[in-house]
Amino acid sequence: MPHEDIPNMFGRVLSGTKYGLRQTRGKFGLGAKMALIWSKMSTGLPIDIKSSMKGQDYITFCRLDIDIHKNVPHIHLHEKRENNDHWHGAEIQVIIEGNWTTHRSRILHYMRQMAVITPYAQFLFRFLSDAAEKNLTIKFTRRTDVMPPVPLLTKHHPSAVDLLLIKRLITDTTKPNLLQFLQHEFVNISKAHADRLIGEMGPDFSAKTTVNSLTSQQLVRIHQLFRQAKFDDPSGNCLSPAGEYNLRLGIIKELHPDLVATHASSPQVFEGHPFIVEAGVSIGGKDVKQGLNIFRFANRIPLLFEQGADVITRTALKRINWSIYKINQQQDKIGVFVSIVSTKIPFKGTGKEYIGDDITEIADAVKSALKQCCIQLKSKIVKKLQAREQQDRKRNLNKYIPDVARTIMETLGELADESPPKRPRFDKEDEELLEKINSEEVTEMTFRDCLTQHVEQVDYEMALEYAMQSGVSEEPREAIYLNSLEGSYKFVDFQSPAFVFRFIP
Repeated sequence: MPHEDIPNMFGRVLSGTKYGLRQTRGKFGLGAKMALIWSKMSTGLPIDIKSSMKGQDYITFCRLDIDIHKNVPHIHLHEKRENNDHWHGAEIQVIIEGNWTTHRSRILHYMRQMAVITPYAQFLFRFLSDAAEKNLTIKFTRRTDVMPPVPLLTKHHPSAVDLLLIKRLITDTTKPNLLQFLQHEFVNISKAHADRLIGEMGPDFSAKTTVNSLTSQQLVRIHQLFRQAKFDDPSGNCLSPAGEYNLRLGIIKELHPDLVATHASSPQVFEGHPFIVEAGVSIGGKDVKQGLNIFRFANRIPLLFEQGADVITRTALKRINWSIYKINQQQDKIGVFVSIVSTKIPFKGTGKEYIGDDITEIADAVKSALKQCCIQLKSKIVKKLQAREQQDRKRNLNKYIPDVARTIMETLGELADESPPKRPRFDKEDEELLEKINSEEVTEMTFRDCLTQHVEQVDYEMALEYAMQSGVSEEPREAIYLNSLEGSYKFVDFQSPAFVFRFIP
């Protein structure tokens, strides 16, 4: 954060800190300010802010609170300090009063969900009590340094603007005429497309019409045309999803499931706003209840409340037939993780705690992403069931080996004790076997060993066939050496849904 802007960014409510159109993590734009106001109301203590941008040779330190009545920052200390360690980032320290006993589970649940969606971050939570035995320290470790892509600033899509936004863009634009305004203030409007739109607006419009001279009726006409016309979908460059790799890693890190599958959709559009749905489904794991355990994220922020009305919950409960994917909805421990990122999240309610179920594009994308995860899991579950059946078959065969060996030995022993017939009844190999039984060279244990060896051979052949179908190679494996996260290296990342290969020259 710039040194001069920090007091207003934290100490003045409704001072804008979001410029341009791109995905942002917050829901109201009041997060740090609300924490400051809460601190002011509960303890009366100021907050401490430490910030330094990358490559900056100083650290900004600011201690301030807010004058609630005048809506201005009250600065206690604002200075620049030496940055000999080349540290960069932001730290905010706030002291607030709350009821830990009542809200403990909510706080820890929120921290755990944050650890799932941001495995590249480290969280240290410490609760100190007057009674030492009630102290609590929980550390959510960082498992990767692969960060989500930085969202790029983009212009507004014509299908997503309203009348007030059009008026604001006209006020702020530097383009003199309507043609240039349409071409440069919106995405996916070329010069030829702008000419065609102006022709469809009516006789009162021309390419050289100055935008400042447009009347309210003309602005309404432009807005109506934007809603009726067809435009190319916006790209997803302005979005910053967690990434399928990070989502999978976060689930594995926090839940330790037996099986996990993830899927990320391509950028899609609703009402001119691009969005991406990332989903994960896990089976088993620690601290997971039987049935569906739903984790919801909007722009990489966990949603804790009003779950029942959310599109993710309704899709998981009512639109996915879990049984056809070999998943028992009642008895299995199922983790459902869905992250939706967009330049505009269609929250419902003033609390912005759930996403409405009334937008078909988002509901369909959530359902499709969950089904893709279930398809992956089904293949894994089927292979697991086949392996279990194979183990059961081997166990049953081994169980009957002693009885079978004893029966064979008794039968052959009776044949060996019979007086030799005038006519040979057996071929040469059989005669040799009977002689070995008489001489006790072949015993019951010999048959047991042979049968056990045969079962092991059949089991190995079936396991090898299973491995070939699963894509497991019997080739020699080379050692992989992992570098520490603290080192500074020049590298190139090759990403896939299951891993990131980092090439360090």
